[in-house]
Amino acid sequence: MMEAEPQDPRTTSNIIPLALPKGTEKLCELCQRRAYLQCTKCRVAFYCDAEHQQADWIGIHERICQLLVPVRTPTLFSLQKAGRIETQLKKVELIEISRVVAESKLSEGRHQEALPAAQFCLRCSIDVHGPSTVQLVPAYLLLADANMGMGNLALVAELLSQAEWAVLKSPECGHAVHHRLHRSLGRLHTVTGNLEAALLNFANDIYFASEEYGLDSIVTCGGYFLMADVFAKQGKMTIARSLYSEVAHTWHSHLAKLLKTHIENVQKNPNLLLEPSFDKAQQFEVDGMLRTVLEFEQNDSRKDSAQIALVAHCLAMLWFLGGDAIKALGFGSTALQASQLIPNHDLTESIEGLLQLVQTDPHPRSD
Repeated sequence: MMEAEPQDPRTTSNIIPLALPKGTEKLCELCQRRAYLQCTKCRVAFYCDAEHQQADWIGIHERICQLLVPVRTPTLFSLQKAGRIETQLKKVELIEISRVVAESKLSEGRHQEALPAAQFCLRCSIDVHGPSTVQLVPAYLLLADANMGMGNLALVAELLSQAEWAVLKSPECGHAVHHRLHRSLGRLHTVTGNLEAALLNFANDIYFASEEYGLDSIVTCGGYFLMADVFAKQGKMTIARSLYSEVAHTWHSHLAKLLKTHIENVQKNPNLLLEPSFDKAQQFEVDGMLRTVLEFEQNDSRKDSAQIALVAHCLAMLWFLGGDAIKALGFGSTALQASQLIPNHDLTESIEGLLQLVQTDPHPRSD
């Protein structure tokens, strides 16, 4: 029999048994069942057991514990018009915080930890915007992504159905929401093996993303990447290779511009301490995408050295701008080796320049 995982003392010390007047009931933050425990720090969050309290603390509550107090503690001011407006604004702030936390955890593949933030985002969105409104769609999609990573596909289908219904009822819904909905639907169909439906949704994803962000944007190329994965599953490698190439060129152009800006800023002020160009969540997401493309090229029997050099150079720039010199050097070396197999390759000089920059950077940034 497996031993129970030890509780984190930082979280278990924050709860006490709930003592409420007879007939009064509180609900668990995670499962909405009857609560028996209370957070000692804010005293406005409740849990059915210590396991759910710990999960909520790690997932979102640590970030919003004290922010909940004015929202959930009624006062004479909060009942007045000005107080109600201020409370709504605080709830909007909580929605944004929980959205960012959930997206960050999802980007790092921490689906279980993302669940409390996504659930809170949805509940708070309903409080602010009401049920069945299009403003709930981002929260539905976060919940769907978290549950997809945990394998809860029936729940994912239900959540996406609710999101789709909200969008259908809102003809004025923007391109960005349509793009995100179709991307989530495409992912679900990919996982369940309905590859033709996945391709249709990714095609719609690309259309709406290009309308919102532009055809050459890094957001739009995420749809190309997902579509390429589907074609690879179908064994249509020529199409997959073409789409992966589109992804690589889009990211190379974007990263080269960021690197140029970085160099210019350092030249203007050598003592300037620059922040990483990507946060950790973005790094994980882009790194995973570009590594997939690199492995595809490296495992291909044709071994396109030019494409390997391009993708490895992307990864080297990504990690240099993100502050990891070791990874930047590793991918830079891979890029240089590939480029040197091609006489007078146009990337060789740029790759050599980046490697020199990594080795001499006076202001390495921390992770």
